[in-house]
Amino acid sequence: MKEVAIVGAGIHKFGRFPDESPIQIALEAVRMALQDANIPWKAIEMAYCARCYLPASTGARIGAALGKTGISIIDVESACASGAVAIRQGVLAIQSGACDVCVVVGVEKMPRGFMEPTTLGFEPWQVYMGLTTNPSYWAMNARRHMHEYGITEMHIAKVAYKNHRNSVHNPYAMYQKAFTMEEILNSPVVCSPTRLLEICAPNEGAAALVLCASEKAHKYTSKPITIAACVHSLPLYASDFRGPIYQLSAKVSNPNPGVVSAKKAYEQAGISPKDVSVAEVQDTDAFNELIHYEELGFCGPGESGRLIDEGATEIGGRIPVNASGGLISKGEPIGASHVGQMVDLVWQLRGQNGPRQVANARVGLGLVTGAMGHSAITIIKR
Repeated sequence: MKEVAIVGAGIHKFGRFPDESPIQIALEAVRMALQDANIPWKAIEMAYCARCYLPASTGARIGAALGKTGISIIDVESACASGAVAIRQGVLAIQSGACDVCVVVGVEKMPRGFMEPTTLGFEPWQVYMGLTTNPSYWAMNARRHMHEYGITEMHIAKVAYKNHRNSVHNPYAMYQKAFTMEEILNSPVVCSPTRLLEICAPNEGAAALVLCASEKAHKYTSKPITIAACVHSLPLYASDFRGPIYQLSAKVSNPNPGVVSAKKAYEQAGISPKDVSVAEVQDTDAFNELIHYEELGFCGPGESGRLIDEGATEIGGRIPVNASGGLISKGEPIGASHVGQMVDLVWQLRGQNGPRQVANARVGLGLVTGAMGHSAITIIKR
């Protein structure tokens, strides 16, 4: 297959911006990526826009503001994995010969508070039982895992402590403040065992990448970053206890979509977990980061507590995770989430991340998961 490279990366700070429209937010990210790639918008041959809560044709509106060039601009939505699927479509377009260079932009303006369950396709009985509010099912998953493997609230707090500390040096994060373990453990309970300082906030932001056929990347940059893998998986059956009801099945083989995506991504990239230099994973709450350690093969099942205890996922550890501060610090504008992860990983592989730089980073991995079991992973190399 034709090799694809990232030649430009750009981002708009994640947070709340009442005076900026989604188009303005997206334009800042796209223009930054185009400037980074030293390429004009008129040279872009295709574009993909990841968004979940924004209206139809958001991508076309962004393109029109940059200048109408008649290219195909396609909106993509796959819950929290929207950005990853948009990247994957860009990769496939280049590999198929449909274009040599394209832009992928993720953008979102999320309502305040927890995501409204009636807009996410859940059945009425699930809503009435309270099974669709994010923190409730995250908390139940955490309690089950804690019961089976002995993960503790201290392990969860350590993840939040690490990520908040990393955020201090990330100017694009919504929150840039370190907290003590005591402050984290004493923060209000959202849904036990999850506390306020251990959970992310839906918010606003944008991120963009310029993708190019690798054989032409030298035209735009001296530091192209190769996309070694970009995969997207859905579970065979319901990925958790919420259903939908027609997928609550008897005892059948139903591999975890995160594990499936990881296996596919490692095979596609020709690497193993031990080759990953730095990872950005979806810490919508701190416990989820622990689960992702296990899904990605950074440790065995139930061993994620030991990994955080040993400091293995700290900057300077064996496998640094969420050196950006993660979603706990950045917040989660759904459409921009994974594209933002990849912007930060591109900077890591270029050595541009200053105080939170991972030494000699050569392989970066970004992971996102979403409603209905969407699971996606992108691996990049220098």
